[in-house]
Amino acid sequence: MFIQKSAELVCEEYVSKHSFDDFHLQPLLMKNISFKGYKTPQPIQDMAIPALLEGKDVVGIANTGTGKTAAFLIPLINKMLMNNSEKVLIIAPTRELAVQVEQEFVDLARGTRLEAVACIGGVNISGQIRRLRRNPQMVVGTPGRLKDLENRRAINFRVFGSIVLDEVDRMLDMGFIKDVTLIISKLSFERQSLFFSATLPDKVKNIMRGFSKNPITITVNSQPTSANVDQDIVRLKGREKLAVLDELLNDREFEKVLVFGRTKRGIDKIARELVRRRVSVATIHGNKSQGQRLRALEQFKSSKVQVLLATDIASRGLDINNVTHVINYDLPQTYEDYIHRIGRTGRVNKKGKALTFIE
Repeated sequence: MFIQKSAELVCEEYVSKHSFDDFHLQPLLMKNISFKGYKTPQPIQDMAIPALLEGKDVVGIANTGTGKTAAFLIPLINKMLMNNSEKVLIIAPTRELAVQVEQEFVDLARGTRLEAVACIGGVNISGQIRRLRRNPQMVVGTPGRLKDLENRRAINFRVFGSIVLDEVDRMLDMGFIKDVTLIISKLSFERQSLFFSATLPDKVKNIMRGFSKNPITITVNSQPTSANVDQDIVRLKGREKLAVLDELLNDREFEKVLVFGRTKRGIDKIARELVRRRVSVATIHGNKSQGQRLRALEQFKSSKVQVLLATDIASRGLDINNVTHVINYDLPQTYEDYIHRIGRTGRVNKKGKALTFIE
């Protein structure tokens, strides 16, 4: 049913109205954009960047993988380069997404004196406090850690002139709604507000209304997942699931494989068995420390391991190049979870394959 529904999605091809030259950005920023290999603005970038450069509030409805991180970072970095006192706060739902945003900032701000600090759980807070004392221009963090830092008087939310709430629906799913609402209540009234979400349920709309003023709303119908992902099922027919997985992984075609399971304990059990069968694996789930999670991601990104085993913590916000296959070892809970999982492959116009195990 998930595969059929995904295959039914249609999307008109979007033709960009601008080039990056049309935005009249600072020269060093333009150089970094070119170095990153960004040639033509993605739809969310094409529509959001002009409005953000004009200082308007923006609400962007767009999935992960649509280029939205660069859509808000490019105009905000340009703003910081033109105004030394400008400070930016970005709130993200997961540690991995916060670190990814920080890395994108580092790439786009290369050669400038702009600094960023990621404030996330799972790592020592004292190091983050020391970095905040250096007065960085950009802070990106998860709601819980940002609230802890504010309680310790290490951060003052009122000094930020530009605020980004990224993947707000995900924050809602993860139970961060109270923390986010508290942070919003402590922001300066005079601010530029950027709000991004894949969906707009009623609770998310309520946050949006209290956060932004007369925003420009941009909705991006991203290219259907089925366009770049070959989706299929694997019928077990009574065979042991782990043996079927091992058989697939022995095929040379399965070079870089992301395997999704339902539980943390289940993921660890699969990992132990695959290691016993001489498969190189890394794991990521909620019981792992931040250092362990980052090491696992780095091993997978650099192809030091063939397989990354993960719970749905890795289904959104992670940008990993050249994932050849996504395997749903355990069925996802919802259609949205399915779409986010298989969206880890077939990225940046490359082809990928997604397989789902069923009895």
